[in-house]
Amino acid sequence: MLDVLLMTVAVAIIILSLLQGGKSDGISGAFTGGEGLNLFANVKERGPEKIIARITLALGIVFFILVILIRRGL
Repeated sequence: MLDVLLMTVAVAIIILSLLQGGKSDGISGAFTGGEGLNLFANVKERGPEKIIARITLALGIVFFILVILIRRGL
């Protein structure tokens, strides 16, 4: 039962991660020295992006808890 829930949460995390928009120029900006690659930039999500980011965070925490529960054999 927990295994199925873990797989469902994992698929949901993958889908939500793919739905999130990119926050930088990507790998090409790293090689070409693009101005957009600032890892410590203060980027604020708004609207649907904020909701998706929070759901992804919550599902990540649920995933972590499920892995611990399954590992302990509960």
